[in-house]
Amino acid sequence: MLEIQAEQAGQRIDNFLVKVLKGAPKTLVYRILRKGEVRVNKGRIKPNYRLQEGDVVRIPPVRLSERDPATPGQQSLERVQQAILYEDDVLLILNKPSGMAVHGGSGVSYGVIEALRALRPDAPFLELVHRLDRETSGCLMIAKRRSALRNLHEQIRGDNMEKRYLALLKGQWQGGAKRIDAPLKKNVLKSGERMVQVSEEGKPALSLFNADTVYRDATLVSVKLITGRTHQVRVHARHIGMPIAGDDKYGDEAFNAEMKQLGLKRLFLHAQRLGFEHPRTGERFDISAPLPVDLEKVLNRLPPS
Repeated sequence: MLEIQAEQAGQRIDNFLVKVLKGAPKTLVYRILRKGEVRVNKGRIKPNYRLQEGDVVRIPPVRLSERDPATPGQQSLERVQQAILYEDDVLLILNKPSGMAVHGGSGVSYGVIEALRALRPDAPFLELVHRLDRETSGCLMIAKRRSALRNLHEQIRGDNMEKRYLALLKGQWQGGAKRIDAPLKKNVLKSGERMVQVSEEGKPALSLFNADTVYRDATLVSVKLITGRTHQVRVHARHIGMPIAGDDKYGDEAFNAEMKQLGLKRLFLHAQRLGFEHPRTGERFDISAPLPVDLEKVLNRLPPS
């Protein structure tokens, strides 16, 4: 029997079980829920039931595979530890390394959140506030209290959180700031790959692009996201005919080849800055993640305009 504490309240029972039954496949979790083997306050519940403080959860004995679930290696743990930019009792922000997923799944054994849980085995609560693409580096926020997670999600929904990115685009920027208002629709291909396209049937998506430095064949831009759709910066950049350097999904093959010759080995997209109200103090909080060394080197090699 488990009694739900205040910091555990609010989450769905299926997500709660996935965490408690470490290593258990989701199919097993949903099977024991469907069969009524999991009881809350002695009654059956549905997978979308949200736990409340004081609930008593009965979990049946479950046989798990003897093989432990994949855990991050020491090198990955050190990368995440060194990437931490800020931490207090309710919040953790790190400069996510490029190439590391934010969480396991879709062929990835583990990600940033699994590494943090391994680094903080006694932490009662660690959850992603938002997400970044695997190849994108920069500011990633993790809540250490459920109350903080709820507060920050409300700020995201209420447009109170400011997100700024740096991206290197193909071609020379013309004119001043550009407001890209183009709805985005997600599609999943037969291969399972997720693609996003501009479509009137999609969800509203608004980005503000502003040129930072113009080079001979490329432009470094700052992008402020007003909405936070999947692949928004990448698709909006392609929509205006200036795809991001190193983007193998929405980019320009010839331009990517040129940038590779200059040492670019990944997507040139960096979540530079976050601005929000601190969930505990209510004060305005701003944090920036320095541009990674590999991207700085590429900029230094670009021919000037």
